[in-house]
Amino acid sequence: MLLDQDPAHAFMPYPAVEPAHAGGGPLAGLTFAVKDLFDVAGYPTSAGSPVVLALSGIKPRHAEAVRLALDAGGRFVGKTVSDELAYSLNGRNIHFGTPRNGAAPDRIPGGSSSGSASAVSNGLCDVALGTDTGGSVRAPASHCGLYGLRPTHGRISLDGCARLAPGFDTVGFFARTGAHFLRAGQAWLGRDAAPLPASPRLLRAAEAFALADPGAQPALAEAQARIERRLGPAGDASLGPVALEDLHWAFRYLQADEAWREHRDFLLRYGPPLEPAVAQRFAWGRDLDPAQVENARKVQADWRRRLAGLLGGDGVLLLPTMPASAPRLDEQGDGLESYRYRAVHLLCLAGLAGFPQATLPLARHDGAPLGISLIGPPGSDLSLVELAAAIAPADPSAA
Repeated sequence: MLLDQDPAHAFMPYPAVEPAHAGGGPLAGLTFAVKDLFDVAGYPTSAGSPVVLALSGIKPRHAEAVRLALDAGGRFVGKTVSDELAYSLNGRNIHFGTPRNGAAPDRIPGGSSSGSASAVSNGLCDVALGTDTGGSVRAPASHCGLYGLRPTHGRISLDGCARLAPGFDTVGFFARTGAHFLRAGQAWLGRDAAPLPASPRLLRAAEAFALADPGAQPALAEAQARIERRLGPAGDASLGPVALEDLHWAFRYLQADEAWREHRDFLLRYGPPLEPAVAQRFAWGRDLDPAQVENARKVQADWRRRLAGLLGGDGVLLLPTMPASAPRLDEQGDGLESYRYRAVHLLCLAGLAGFPQATLPLARHDGAPLGISLIGPPGSDLSLVELAAAIAPADPSAA
């Protein structure tokens, strides 16, 4: 880490090596941090695991997403803590600690890009790279009061990045302000192949809003009104004949199957000590019935077609990012798993389809942030970021 202090415990305590960066570009004058799944020349990569760290060695070159940030003028300030093997939404790592949520210090930061969200929310950097497989950018962005993007699957290269479930892994990013979010989008996304029109159709996913806590509904309604002032009234949208419960389980089966296949050799060879809930998820993926996985692929294909037809080339879907504000730090096992179960019902929608989702920090519930999201058609990533920046409150310090 290149900072003198890390009061949020967001960064891995590596000896500082500062890579060169361009003198100009979208990120010129901004600092960025990198989730410790991405290779940075001169550093090891831990993926949140001390065994992976021991095997890593010093990396000779940057991951592609890191190179893009440096070429865009961003100044690298360090590698951030990740949940173990990126397989959690909580932001707690039994080996490297729990980064502090800068917007709600008594609550979990969310994972697995916990350190990146913590670093941005605590003002230790301007923007940060994370990854999002099942919600690992969107959840911590919502918890920490940040803008966050899960891009179209494959939009940003995963070269030089540790994987969890390759069919769902994406490179995402965080920003504290709409202006910084836009500059980050320009650096990491480039131009859209399929941009949205200036005033896209806004569609409200009623089934998704019904999943939010009753106490959060007024705050979400206010956030919706703010978005409607920019895009016009939201139309009602049905997510179709497939129940959210079926989509949830399809995602869980596919992610678990891929995660087990990706990490099987490592887990069997080294038997690394794992946080109990992470170990349970890998064991569950190991024992899945192939028929469950095959049926999940059919559900996924049907959902992708349904969502593509719903959005067309000019629609965006409005939904809560998470069902509630972040659980408190003293929340334990069953409570966290129950929250995760509810959250995946919302987070799986973009992940199963491979479509982009931007989360905006426009609501507060129970004294803490709560995000609201826009899902766009594939390839509309920068358009979503531009919409988020246009909706964001003015912040002269972010210019």
